[in-house]
Amino acid sequence: MDQQTNDLIKNEIENNEVCLFMKGTPDAPQCGFSMATSNILKILEVNFKGINVLENQNLREGIKVFSDWPTIPQLYVKNEFIGGCDIVKEMYESGELAKLFESKNIYFKSKS
Repeated sequence: MDQQTNDLIKNEIENNEVCLFMKGTPDAPQCGFSMATSNILKILEVNFKGINVLENQNLREGIKVFSDWPTIPQLYVKNEFIGGCDIVKEMYESGELAKLFESKNIYFKSKS
């Protein structure tokens, strides 16, 4: 991966508490997994930045190298790679995702 792509990824992760690398945008996802992941964040009313990897082929391939994770979407919370759609969905259903946001002092809407 080139330095420019690496710097772009690092910059987005460092400057956004919750960052979702996805296909499409939160308002117009281009794949079901990206839609499911962004919808979970919307349900929790988490303020997050969606980054459309389809706009930049270097970014699309670079994020996979950066995280050593083969698929998109990819969720980062306060510089920490959390996982893809299946992991985020499981964490949401078990309540772990809410606990993660709580432990990192990120505002979200609790289910209660």
